[in-house]
Amino acid sequence: MVRRVLGDAMRSLNVSETCIADMLLAVSEACSNAVRHGGPANRYEVSAAIGYGRCDVRVADSGDGLPSMPLHFPPPDTENGRGLLIMRSVVDEISFGTTPGRGTTVHLRKMLAWDDEAEGARHRELAAV
Repeated sequence: MVRRVLGDAMRSLNVSETCIADMLLAVSEACSNAVRHGGPANRYEVSAAIGYGRCDVRVADSGDGLPSMPLHFPPPDTENGRGLLIMRSVVDEISFGTTPGRGTTVHLRKMLAWDDEAEGARHRELAAV
């Protein structure tokens, strides 16, 4: 559902499909991590804001917190461990806020690229999704 809402919001502003795909991939990875590491109820909250030429998304869970950012991809035969690196490779900024016993918030920021056919779209903004 997050992918649908965010993707539709970005498309309504004529953001380029490549930019949308990058952001949706990063958000999917962040949500996946929230489900996997986010605490016993596997609940998480997503908030997004589009404006000022960028998209900001925060994914917050109630788990124990993240380890540090890995320095390199794991070996090819490893099933897990690529999500953080994938997120980092497709967004412009990624940061983490961890409060012991209260969870982790992943903040993703992507500068938007626009569909060339929609010149007027650059001046439209959504306050929040």
